[in-house]
Amino acid sequence: MPKTSARLLSLLSLLQTRRDWPGTLLADRLEVSPRTVRRDVDRLRELGYPIVAIKGPDGGYRLGAGAQLPPLLFDDDQAVALAVALQLASTTGAGIEEAAARASSTIRQVMPARLRHRIDALQVTAVDRPAARPDPHVDPSVLTTLSAAVRAREVLRFDYASPSQTGDDPAGSPPRRVQPHHLVSWERRWYLVAWDLDRNDWRIFRADRITPRIPGGPRFTPRELPGGNVAAFVTGRFRGSVDSGDWPCRGEVLLTLPATVVSRYTREGVVEELGPNRCRLSMGSWSWVGLAAAVGRFDADIEVVGPAELHAAFARLAHRYADAASHRTKTLADD
Repeated sequence: MPKTSARLLSLLSLLQTRRDWPGTLLADRLEVSPRTVRRDVDRLRELGYPIVAIKGPDGGYRLGAGAQLPPLLFDDDQAVALAVALQLASTTGAGIEEAAARASSTIRQVMPARLRHRIDALQVTAVDRPAARPDPHVDPSVLTTLSAAVRAREVLRFDYASPSQTGDDPAGSPPRRVQPHHLVSWERRWYLVAWDLDRNDWRIFRADRITPRIPGGPRFTPRELPGGNVAAFVTGRFRGSVDSGDWPCRGEVLLTLPATVVSRYTREGVVEELGPNRCRLSMGSWSWVGLAAAVGRFDADIEVVGPAELHAAFARLAHRYADAASHRTKTLADD
């Protein structure tokens, strides 16, 4: 490689590692004169790299943002991380699968052989979880608009479509006006956490149902989420608990199974070993009957520790299951 070309690549790599570079420090790193650095910066500008000159006693340079994305340099670990992330892009629900596949192919083509071998050894097959219906994908431009409004702290106006266009969002309803605070991903769906100005309360909106309106509104002062943590807030809302991130219904039972077996099939429950074939399970659910049904999936004897609501839920399920069994028995007898 010609000396000048190698030096340009080294200069570009340095400019990407920190925000501001004094000209004298760049010259020292490249072992050239400040005049040579200035000439090399001009060559990079001709290639499309937006390098900004910094005024000051020593002067310096900064790699800025341009109208187009110029070629970039990555170290080995960055290149591998980017390639793996692109393989997982199909599970984000952001509608970028085709673009991610093209980007992955582009990156792999220019990788040195040693990195291609690492990528081939880390081949990932992104498998979507089974669903009764496909998860909706969000237009990337909508995500960009929502993210920009969150970052700028500007009131957002949008049309919001419910599945049947009924309830809070009938057809022809006026646009929603919100103060957007967070754009989050939850189980392959994108949501906007915002303060609804017309309803005077926090709301969580599905991004795939949002159609932004232009222009937006004025800037606003951010509010504090209940609990102060967006993860806990979103988790609590989806679990049916407004004030906390915990399940609204939580109970405790004893099971005639080893703790090692129960823990393998309990995502969020707490399992305590009481003996070789006995354990204590504490877990939560959105309803008492739902909690009882979740415990019932373990093929074991159950002793309810509490609370009383869980006792009652098991009694209701027992009646329902007994009725279902007797109906099946009667049908077979009639046949």
